[in-house]
Amino acid sequence: MNNLRKIGLSALAGSLATFSVNAADMSVSGAGSISFDDTNRGKSNRGNGFYMGDSLKFNASGDTDNGIGVAVYYEIDGGALDDHNIKLSGDFGSITFDGHGGSSAMGAVDDKTPNAYEEAWDIIDTDGTSATGSPTVINGSGGGDGMWIYNSPNMGGAVLTVAYRNHVSAAAESMTDFALAMSPESIEGLSLGLAMSNNTIGANIDSDETTMYATYATGGFTVGLQSSDLDHTTATSDQESIAYGVTYAVNDDLSIGYSYHELETELSTDEDQKSTGISASYTMGGMTLAGASNEVKNIAGTASRDHEGYEFTLSFAF
Repeated sequence: MNNLRKIGLSALAGSLATFSVNAADMSVSGAGSISFDDTNRGKSNRGNGFYMGDSLKFNASGDTDNGIGVAVYYEIDGGALDDHNIKLSGDFGSITFDGHGGSSAMGAVDDKTPNAYEEAWDIIDTDGTSATGSPTVINGSGGGDGMWIYNSPNMGGAVLTVAYRNHVSAAAESMTDFALAMSPESIEGLSLGLAMSNNTIGANIDSDETTMYATYATGGFTVGLQSSDLDHTTATSDQESIAYGVTYAVNDDLSIGYSYHELETELSTDEDQKSTGISASYTMGGMTLAGASNEVKNIAGTASRDHEGYEFTLSFAF
């Protein structure tokens, strides 16, 4: 009996020696920040506009025996689970499953014009919702729960991103988009991009969106231009937009920027939505003070629906 036990233990020890587990590295991060904003200046009664960042970010990563990297991300925001995803990476690039909070391939490049804080159309929110109270932007489906994203490896300065998501409803609906980003090695400072999105919203209802952008950095200046287009199955629902921006790095710590965005709808009764923004960012050690003051005229094409807003954030990196 003792001999049998010895043989069994020896066999078990041998099998454990041939099996390896790569433990994941877990880290928790979060930045301290204090913000002050008024998203509808002079037309809201919010009272105290100060608030503090309240999110913790959990990251775990490791490698499988065959060399595939695995990374998991969770964000606890305001005490509740918010953004979360899992990513597989290797020589093939990366494949990400976004459980919540991810941007689609086109949504991630909806406005690549340079700014020192936020886009010209951002910050403004007239009713506390991002659906009806904010300016209109051509940005694909933006994102959504349960989305797959593939990022190719860098191919001579070009990276391809593809995203796919089934919609929640029972109808045969889905979103597919891709983006191609290029930084030609022969022209230092130049970045080019193209993105296309097809969003099947319902029976015989489709939305096709495209965007193209170019940015160029030289010295302390960065300039950018972007053009976007939306073709919708529903009559008089098409849109076009143009945006441009410029930033200037005064020194290693201080940057300032100006940006502009204009959106035109197909309805003859609509006015062009025009957004302008001035932004700045100052960094000193681990502290950054940044903010923007934006103005939008004719939100969603409605004449004289003009609003202003601002946001400033003091953040500390540890």
